[in-house]
Amino acid sequence: MPDGSVILVEIERRALSRVTPDGKVHVIATLGGGPNGAAMGPGGKIYVTNNGGLKFMERPGKLFPIGQADDYASGSIQVVDPMTGKFETLYDACAGQRLRGPNDLVFDRAGGFWFTDLGKTRERDMDRGAVYYAKSDGSMIRETIFPLERPNGIGLSPDERTLYVVETPTARCWSFRLSAPGEIESANGPYRGEKGTVVTGLGGYQMFDSLAVDSEGHICVATLITGAVSDIWPDGSRVDQYTLPDMMVTNVCFGGRDLRTAFATLSMGGTLVSFEWPRPGLALNHLNT
Repeated sequence: MPDGSVILVEIERRALSRVTPDGKVHVIATLGGGPNGAAMGPGGKIYVTNNGGLKFMERPGKLFPIGQADDYASGSIQVVDPMTGKFETLYDACAGQRLRGPNDLVFDRAGGFWFTDLGKTRERDMDRGAVYYAKSDGSMIRETIFPLERPNGIGLSPDERTLYVVETPTARCWSFRLSAPGEIESANGPYRGEKGTVVTGLGGYQMFDSLAVDSEGHICVATLITGAVSDIWPDGSRVDQYTLPDMMVTNVCFGGRDLRTAFATLSMGGTLVSFEWPRPGLALNHLNT
């Protein structure tokens, strides 16, 4: 944010919060459910993907999500006024289908936003995931990609001609070419409705979480188990990893002077860290522009 603070979500606390430069945490709004991702939208409002709530297992000093909350009803998209903490539900369904577990979102220059719905996990089954496009005024929501294997992070290339989506359990990064805001071009692949192309995937036991894109188009993905931010070249030819002191690195964004500072959330211990990124981050619509 312009004042040097970082706005983030606390899923277990069910809150949207602000971390000031002195490290203090201030709750902006208690939203209920499971606030999972946040982005600045038109009019200075903050848009939140709410997964509806998670159940957690606690170990000394650590929290682990283990499935759908007992009081879960549905997922939703919420809009928060950061000055007052007042909020409203913008969407909780699409074409008669309830949103299951909205996860992450990104705004385009046209004022609409893309978001992932990772779904929910229960003891013996789980939902299939999807990607949606919606207008920020609540007038339109459309499912654009289905199915995906628990889609999580989502971002746009600097020219906004490519949409990136990562899947958590497969640790695959997919790209989808866009013909217009909210419109995906068909591709020649036999899968994903002949729409997407795999940029890269990680080997071994690693999982992808949320992502950001930097000014040179690199896809920067919070990576679980490894405890790192994976730096994926736009053509998928190379992946570097920046290891952090927590196996549950769940999100990354850019700020500071010239957007050269990467901020990452470390969810197992509940901390926010910062470090220098080798390139400037990509300026976000409605925030850095």
